[in-house]
Amino acid sequence: MTPRAILLIFLLSIFLQSCKKVAPTDHITYKIDSLLQEWNVEGHPGGSIGVMKDGELIFSKGYGLASLEYDVPNTDSTLFNIASVSKQFTAYGMAILESQGKLSLEDDIRKYLTELPEFANKITIRHMLNHTSGMRSLHALLVMAGWRGDDRRTNQDLMRFMVNQKDLNFEPGAEYLYCNTGYIFCSEIIGRITGQEFVPWMAENVFTPLGMVNTYVEEKYDQVIPNNATSYNWNHETEEFRRSIPYWGYVGSGNIHTNIHDMMKWLQHLHQPDDKNKNVVEKMFQRGLLNNGDTINYALGLSISKYKEENRYGHGGSIGGFRAYTATFPEHELHIVVLTNFSSAGSGTMAMKIADIILNKPADGEEESPEREELPTMDVSNDIAGSYYSPELETTYTLEVNEGELIGRHPRQLFDRGSASQVLRDRLSVSSLSSFYKGSMSDRVSPFHDKKNHQINLTVQESPHRRINYILQDRDTNRDASP
Repeated sequence: MTPRAILLIFLLSIFLQSCKKVAPTDHITYKIDSLLQEWNVEGHPGGSIGVMKDGELIFSKGYGLASLEYDVPNTDSTLFNIASVSKQFTAYGMAILESQGKLSLEDDIRKYLTELPEFANKITIRHMLNHTSGMRSLHALLVMAGWRGDDRRTNQDLMRFMVNQKDLNFEPGAEYLYCNTGYIFCSEIIGRITGQEFVPWMAENVFTPLGMVNTYVEEKYDQVIPNNATSYNWNHETEEFRRSIPYWGYVGSGNIHTNIHDMMKWLQHLHQPDDKNKNVVEKMFQRGLLNNGDTINYALGLSISKYKEENRYGHGGSIGGFRAYTATFPEHELHIVVLTNFSSAGSGTMAMKIADIILNKPADGEEESPEREELPTMDVSNDIAGSYYSPELETTYTLEVNEGELIGRHPRQLFDRGSASQVLRDRLSVSSLSSFYKGSMSDRVSPFHDKKNHQINLTVQESPHRRINYILQDRDTNRDASP
């Protein structure tokens, strides 16, 4: 074979190899762009999409606007609040400390959080990380205490409420119930064990070693950090986007800001950890075990499941108008990250549509919205009317009977059977003496009216605020207002 022929064969092989890489990538770009056309219209927020396959970033792109006010576009370097996706980083921090012998995930949390009440059953760190602790959720407690949706809330606020709690939702380890409280407590434990504030400790021990130079924990929502997206909610009445006002000052359960490139470094680290951190990463994938021996799908800050017969792990996040979702398909060495700055983005759905493209899976049809259950109609009486104080929530509710319906009032808000948009926002709407309606999950709350002790005990099923006690304070002014 002549030298010229050898050269031609060599050049042809290079060309064919390049075609193998470029053609699929172009095909992927076209299909993902088609999915996200509506994000790229004028005056519309959007997000950043990243796809890594076989250790190579094959797609990263920004869509829509990071700031509607200043017409600044999103890019693949824009920073987003990833909300509850942050939990896996807090869990990783706890796993680091266990590997260093500074704690055990089986430790009683009161070993470190001594001010907490001594409940009937021990709560371990692992319970908190697996969402099986039985503790009440920060957001639900504050809403029931009359806090507005945009009131600033911090780790200190949670601790103040938790030291007042008299009971748990259920025995620790008995069941799974998603709860931000445990992860906020984990950030407090990290600070107390290390003698260092959670925010700098995470930077020094997690982000910097992994080269995540653009990632940080945000505890001061009013500080100015360049290149951050603003989040927005769609207002259905006025048909326009409204800026979501930040109120979140808590850490541990959320409020990490990052971008596509840093998240890919993290996901690749989970998939292929170095020898030094292999033991730590293995802890992350230990799924929770219930008291009855059942294994749940939640590990340490990671949800482990299947999607169209493929193994998958990841997590979603939601705060303000930010929506985030990460998914890894380990057998395919595929990572997908969707970070967005508007509440109707559907980040999880979008991530799975992208997975369908990469894995060549058939697309799903549109799912019908579940039919909302009708509110029950039952007789009520004045026996339950009155003003009730909860020492656990440091707040008072007034219950009145009006035209046969039981109405709840709060000094800051009002709710009734027809409108749960204020106080409990679809979590709890009083409808009758013996039944409560929880709109978003269509379950019931049964109050136990202890006439002897003048106390109402609300036992809520499948909700983050069970068995909260309200003590009758006054009955004089709360009679039936019916004509």
